[in-house]
Amino acid sequence: MWYYYDGFGRLWQSPFIVLYLVGFWITPVFSHPQCLDFKPPFQPQQELQFCVMYKHFGCCDFERDQELMTKFYRIMDNFDYYGYANCAGYVQDLICQECSPYAAHLFDAEDPNTPMRTIPGLCPDYCSLYWNKCRSTVTLLSEDPRLAEIEHDQGKFCQYLELDDPDYCYPHLLSNEQLTKNLGRVTADSEGCLQLCLEEVANGLRNPLAMVHANDGTHRFFVAEQIGLVWVYLPDRSKLEKPFLNISEAVLTSPWEGDERGFLGLTFHPNFKYNGKLYVYYSVEVGFDERIRISEFRISAGDMNVVDHSSERIILEVDEPASNHNGGQLLFAEDGYLYIFTGDGGMAGDPFGKYGNAQNKSALLGKVLRIDVDNNDRGPLYKIPPDNPFVHERDARPEVFAYGVRNMWRCSVDRGDPYTKDGKGRIFCGDVGQNKYEEIDIVEKGKNYGWRAKEGFSCYDKKLCFNSSLDDVLPIYAYPHKMGKSVTGGYVYRGCEFPNLNGMYIFGDFMSGRMMSLKENKNTGQWDYNEICMGTAVTCAFPGLINNYYQYIISFAEDEAGELYFMSTGVPSATSPTGVVYKIVDPSRRAPPRKCHYDPLSVRVKSNLIKFQPKETLIGTETPDKQSKATDSEEPLAANPTVPTYATTKDWLQELIDLLNEQDVASGRTTPAPTTSTTVRTPRQSRPRKGRRRKGKNKSTGSAQNGAVRLAGDEAARKDRGRVEIYANGEWGTVCDDLWNTKNAAVVCRQLGFRYALKAAKHAEFGEGKHLKIILDDVQCEGTEETLLDCQHAGVGVHNCAHYEDAGVICGNSDYTEY
Repeated sequence: MWYYYDGFGRLWQSPFIVLYLVGFWITPVFSHPQCLDFKPPFQPQQELQFCVMYKHFGCCDFERDQELMTKFYRIMDNFDYYGYANCAGYVQDLICQECSPYAAHLFDAEDPNTPMRTIPGLCPDYCSLYWNKCRSTVTLLSEDPRLAEIEHDQGKFCQYLELDDPDYCYPHLLSNEQLTKNLGRVTADSEGCLQLCLEEVANGLRNPLAMVHANDGTHRFFVAEQIGLVWVYLPDRSKLEKPFLNISEAVLTSPWEGDERGFLGLTFHPNFKYNGKLYVYYSVEVGFDERIRISEFRISAGDMNVVDHSSERIILEVDEPASNHNGGQLLFAEDGYLYIFTGDGGMAGDPFGKYGNAQNKSALLGKVLRIDVDNNDRGPLYKIPPDNPFVHERDARPEVFAYGVRNMWRCSVDRGDPYTKDGKGRIFCGDVGQNKYEEIDIVEKGKNYGWRAKEGFSCYDKKLCFNSSLDDVLPIYAYPHKMGKSVTGGYVYRGCEFPNLNGMYIFGDFMSGRMMSLKENKNTGQWDYNEICMGTAVTCAFPGLINNYYQYIISFAEDEAGELYFMSTGVPSATSPTGVVYKIVDPSRRAPPRKCHYDPLSVRVKSNLIKFQPKETLIGTETPDKQSKATDSEEPLAANPTVPTYATTKDWLQELIDLLNEQDVASGRTTPAPTTSTTVRTPRQSRPRKGRRRKGKNKSTGSAQNGAVRLAGDEAARKDRGRVEIYANGEWGTVCDDLWNTKNAAVVCRQLGFRYALKAAKHAEFGEGKHLKIILDDVQCEGTEETLLDCQHAGVGVHNCAHYEDAGVICGNSDYTEY
């Protein structure tokens, strides 16, 4: 029974009030609500006076509510008392649907390229009642000439106002619990994976490993490439043609995939706006020694978008005994001091000295250092803060703030809750593990974070692990290597645009491409975990949003307004221009219009501007088809196989040869020129659900030899792509994708007679080979081996993965295809 059927005003508000007692959520199998401006709904800052049924959550702010009320009275002034009593409820209902969280569905506005309805889509029974009682209001509500033509024909009239998808017609959608359950919160799938979307911000970058702002009111952001260049981006996302900083001649790195050396960190002084100082962290070679160097620079007096390169002052250098575990984070915390995060010196197991560098407080490696760089224009380049924890301890370096660190990769300072300031000043870090666990820590003064005694919560060095005098701090979260093998620390979201994300610590894993989140449970003090998946094409069907990203998550970032970003790449090499910067977007709820508005200070630009051209696209489907609504039994939409890809890079050997030739020609030049080609995209979407992938056909084993491979699982039975199946020890099996990359794929494709490996497919893209054993895991090839068995791997039949990680390939005889 619908309360407004009798036409009297005393009843037409009641059902909406009941609706908002239900809650705030939308299940992932239904189209996502959108407002008429093609953005998510919001909670109004000022309570609505007219469309009060949507005062808690919807698509109207107070100003729009007042405009709709004015429209209502303008229409109702045409009626006498009887007409007002009969039709006021209907007119208000129809006008106020613009404020509904489902306004885009009701007005057919999901696609901005199609005309919008002027009257919301009505359910047939409601339309009949409206037509019988109040059809005289139609021409006052709408200027649609078609409605005026068919106003006197009830059948045609109601058919015209009917929606293709009856689940969204008004008013039946109000009683649809599947639609209205927990409306407005971050959507999660049945496995608890949060559905977010992305916005492309910058592209064509070579291993972008830091993005920072200057906190000077300009809202510029600065993106650093591993080779030693930093670029300026303006608030409109245009890039300055001239680099902000170029120390590529001094930076030590190489084009090899996975090289941890290079330009590693950048931060601006808290008073940069007044003193023009910034600090960088990079690898250098001095004679035969490799070092990490912390330097101070000043901004150019003549150009606010360029560093004065002659102003460099080396603040600190630390010898690196190996080429890995170089740390790389620099940041200023709430206390105004500069924090430096060093790695343990490299190799495996921190083998230096009796207990390793990390436990040795007389060494600067494996530490969090804290120094004072204020007022250093005369006298020492830095001072020791008087409250550093070990300043009075014999043999301890006074710079040490915390120790027991393996290789913290990306740390951040929590801005604190925007209202309560809860959490303000906490320092979060991701510490890369050895061979079992990755961990997230909150760094505090004087604390021991356990390495090499412990890795995560687990013992690593048993002799040290059970030494109670270590008094080491456990991580707030640790995860095993079946989930990922190189943590990338992130940020606690404290921005304005997406209120539901407030307090959520978002981080990732470099190797697996997994995006994750933690949120503190105030009752238990524990941190609750949720994986983050990319939303379906329907969930992310807002203009400008995408739902996929390159796998190798290098770093996270926060802009001046507090919004959250991350950087990833398709090929983890300092010379591969496949790096992209993405903004994280919550499609379930946004802040009210104008709440997050800011006016950046003007920027005097002397360089040419390069306009931003997005390259990434939403994958899974085109604009949602209202005729084919998803159901509970449907799988989340998969990648559209017709989406064009980018050309592949040359193989690594050819790339190196070209680089050496180039260096021979340009003698004295140590920095390789940027490559002009890009690699095949390896987008990461929602984590595959177990048991719901397409299966390939069984193939007979025949008389295969050890190391033989075959491809399976392609629905079109194409011979150039499929799940990789390998023959070893008398049986066929699959390969896990934990370390699966284009070099591994090249070995397979060459075995099968193809010239190129166009894609190293992951996450069971070609289905799960559940009918087979998993034969290989952690495969690492150089690209020249005869078979995968000749590459490094965990051992035949040894694995810690599942079939939803089955690896595949796409091969070809030309270096480009639209797959």
